[in-house]
Amino acid sequence: MKLSFSTRGWSSFTWDEVVSLATDMDFSGIEVYNLPKCDPLVDRSGPFHKYQAAATVRQLKEKKLTIPCFDTSCDLSAGEDAVTELRTLMEAARNARVKYVSAVALTDNEELVKQNLSALLDDARDFEVTILIKSSGIYADTARLRRLLDEFACDELAVLWDVHHPYRDFGESGDTTIKNLGDYVRHVHLRDSDDSGEYTIIGEGTAPISDFMLALSSVNYDGFISLEWKPEYLDDLQDPEVIFPYFVNYMNRFDNPRGKKKSLYFNHDGTGQYVWKKDELIDLTFSQVLDRMAEEFPDQYAIKYTTLDYTRTYAQFREDVDTFARALVSLGVKPGSKVAVWATNVPEWYISFWACAKIGAVLVTVNTAYKIHEAEYLLRQSDTHTLVMIDSCLDSDYKSIINELCPEIARAKAGQPLHCKRLPFLRNVITVGFRQPGSLTFDEAMARANLVSSETVAQMAAAVRPDDVCNMQYTSGTTGFPKALCSPTTTWSTTASVSATAWAFPPPTA
Repeated sequence: MKLSFSTRGWSSFTWDEVVSLATDMDFSGIEVYNLPKCDPLVDRSGPFHKYQAAATVRQLKEKKLTIPCFDTSCDLSAGEDAVTELRTLMEAARNARVKYVSAVALTDNEELVKQNLSALLDDARDFEVTILIKSSGIYADTARLRRLLDEFACDELAVLWDVHHPYRDFGESGDTTIKNLGDYVRHVHLRDSDDSGEYTIIGEGTAPISDFMLALSSVNYDGFISLEWKPEYLDDLQDPEVIFPYFVNYMNRFDNPRGKKKSLYFNHDGTGQYVWKKDELIDLTFSQVLDRMAEEFPDQYAIKYTTLDYTRTYAQFREDVDTFARALVSLGVKPGSKVAVWATNVPEWYISFWACAKIGAVLVTVNTAYKIHEAEYLLRQSDTHTLVMIDSCLDSDYKSIINELCPEIARAKAGQPLHCKRLPFLRNVITVGFRQPGSLTFDEAMARANLVSSETVAQMAAAVRPDDVCNMQYTSGTTGFPKALCSPTTTWSTTASVSATAWAFPPPTA
């Protein structure tokens, strides 16, 4: 759990006193408020003057402290002064090695907000700083904030979740806010309040702090949670030596899954380790399993094909999966959409399966021996939305079959939704190892990933539950029409250990 506090409300303290408070009270960070307006911090001898910033960075490193964010009251909806102020702040952030600066929009003038952001984003990229929009003011409505972020879709723009305002101003639960914002959340302001909106010491109000923390854990949030408190909130409680440790002690009851040390389990002869106990069911989604493997063993091989040029570590394979998941979303695939794979054991089969599982789509397994009538039945009966296919296998010519079932494909534009009379729900065909009119190759589909932000996919992955359907397989049909059998997204048993040799995903059955 990474905790920080804001200097807002504590301007009477010197910088050295602030650092001592953070060290003595077991904080990990200090959030600096309205830096450009605080002369003692930015004048010639101040800790954040450009000539003093390097020494301040060393001081904080020695004390194991971080400045997670330069917070401001800078109003992007108020005028051009906001651009000048934020440029100054971003330059200071670069000098002090601070990743984030914040801004707010208080009046309903979204066109001016967009205009000001457009003027700032190139500078943010140059300074290697991310601008965080606070979820307050007009953006306490986090669905509206999400639309703004999606419109810009850039790495230099994200969210400071000011927990109080969406909850009190718009009645949003923590779960709703995280569903709206997902991985856009990079920093958090936390304070408690009662039903009238009056601020109280943490844990003494009626704000559902536990629900907020649970929502953060659902997206594996590993940033800072910062106490924002001003002495005037409570007249009889002015002492930071009471307020700060109370906050730290209260917050320590919440586990941070990403910051918590995880156990590994040795195999029988002690030569390797399991991530989970052998033969024990895991209540995680496939996406969470892959994330854990990539976290623990990023450089070990996940897949190594001996006959095909495809070797990937866990980290590399996860990157391929995330890329194709974004590509699928760009093609209109949604949670519950059916993505059929008609292929032998090629790498694209694995990538497609894990990408579908990540975003909540259902992968439909197509028998490699199917002829035209069987393929038509399966694609129609399953309401397949997207088909990933090779050209043929043995005596089955898949290319000819799909062109006969969907003659409209010959006149379609690759990447645009298909409309076939015999397959009314089919919208995309992605080819593996060959090219045909109206279809994207797998590489061309992967290139579409930049049309969808990684935050969108992370949000979709967070919404997947272990008992959601991830795979649909059809029976042989020897006693009638084939019947679809569905599998949940996980709760599968581990039988492989991770050691010096690679752990590989089990191959699909053709």
